[in-house]
Amino acid sequence: MISRSIAGAFALVCVATVLPAKDLHHYVFFNIDRHRIHEESFLETKAFEGAQLKYRWWELESGEGEYDFDMIQEDLDYLTSKGKRLFIQLQDVSFDNTIFNVPLYLMEDPKYNGGVAMQVDYPGDNEDAAVPAGWVARRWDPAVQYRFHKLLRALGERFDGRIEGINLPETSLGFGESGKRYPKGFTPEKYRDAVIVNMKALKDAFPKSTVIQYANFMSGEWLPWTDKGYLASVYESARELQVGVGGPDLLPYKKGQMNNSYRFIKECDGIVPIGLAVQWGNYEHVNPQTDAEFTITELMKFARDYLKADYLFWCTQEPYYSQRLIPLLRRDRESPVAP
Repeated sequence: MISRSIAGAFALVCVATVLPAKDLHHYVFFNIDRHRIHEESFLETKAFEGAQLKYRWWELESGEGEYDFDMIQEDLDYLTSKGKRLFIQLQDVSFDNTIFNVPLYLMEDPKYNGGVAMQVDYPGDNEDAAVPAGWVARRWDPAVQYRFHKLLRALGERFDGRIEGINLPETSLGFGESGKRYPKGFTPEKYRDAVIVNMKALKDAFPKSTVIQYANFMSGEWLPWTDKGYLASVYESARELQVGVGGPDLLPYKKGQMNNSYRFIKECDGIVPIGLAVQWGNYEHVNPQTDAEFTITELMKFARDYLKADYLFWCTQEPYYSQRLIPLLRRDRESPVAP
């Protein structure tokens, strides 16, 4: 006779084996290449539910309170006419020293303290050898934050419920760890608080559409060795505010991601939406178990089964996008990843 405990465990196993696999919502991240939403390969791949497009702050607000959302409306109208959805990435940061993604008025008016802060890159731990590596809006600055929230509200009034979703870029900043490169008014604690306040403003502006904060790393800590609770606080607040989470770079088993964002992302399953961006170079990530590049199927399985993702945003790096991803999704539209 089988004991009740064994029978119960057996029943649970049986139920687990027949539960349907979690559905993944596939979007193509075309970055700023908006014209590519007209490509037949994208439109004819039914598994692609839509496009994720990047819109830079300066494109949407030319002067203080002077908004122009025509490009978003144009893209939304076209995608809708083709049965596709739009997911917005609102960009306030760059990783190129020649690119500024905030409006010019923020950089010119002294009350915004320059509007942006320089990010840096340096070899190893030698911050004295730092070189410029892009610019990020002063997200922690109350004056800049106020303008950003105004933009979010204006966007929400126009597009909430009409677009599939909107996400804010990654939380990781390149300011070094010693404090020598911190910009005016910046502290890790202020930045943590600012991220949380910005998430709330995003959710308030878009109560109907999906909202996601890409949260990968936080200044002032490197988990598990230097844990100040910054990233944990962001994820805890996201759950409380009902803001989706996720981040750039789908890199299965990479230690940095596994120790930081991935440990928190998977805990949000069933609580808030989870979205992962397959960035340039992710397709080339090597599987430590096979010493070969991860297959598209393996990437999807890790995203779905380990990270519990709801959304995957695929970049268009070739030949992976055209020769591997699209054929796979077309070959088995209903269940491209085996349960």
